[in-house]
Amino acid sequence: MKYGSLVLEESEFLAIKKHLENNLSIEDYAHKNVLEILAQNMAMAMVLNTADIPFDIVTINSTIKVTGASGVHQTFKIVPPEQNDVKQHKISVISSLGASVIGRAVGDRISFGLPGEIMSLVIEKVNQPNTANKTTTKVQSTTKEKTH
Repeated sequence: MKYGSLVLEESEFLAIKKHLENNLSIEDYAHKNVLEILAQNMAMAMVLNTADIPFDIVTINSTIKVTGASGVHQTFKIVPPEQNDVKQHKISVISSLGASVIGRAVGDRISFGLPGEIMSLVIEKVNQPNTANKTTTKVQSTTKEKTH
């Protein structure tokens, strides 16, 4: 992970935690595993104020582009579970794919899929919601500055 752990905005951290606690529909064992990993990663996540979230982090309502070695190029939006609509390319934050990308950054590599069909994907582009100039691609980079 680019930042060493997931990076989540405070209110999104609480919302995701609530969705995880209330998730009654486990699609399969792989999905259950992804949600367990997400819960573990959230325990070590950097939780920041909205203004402090780097522009290359996948947040709820971000539109992201991922690519894979097999030539896969996919663009979708990460949404709360109640807005999930695969036909509209809206992926729930607690789906296998959504849980794999939330809180990660451009350039991060994820593994996604069922055993035997796992593909490696790289987050190539993130466009965060309601923010001017909060779009980045793999070729751009961010620097994290420490304030004293």
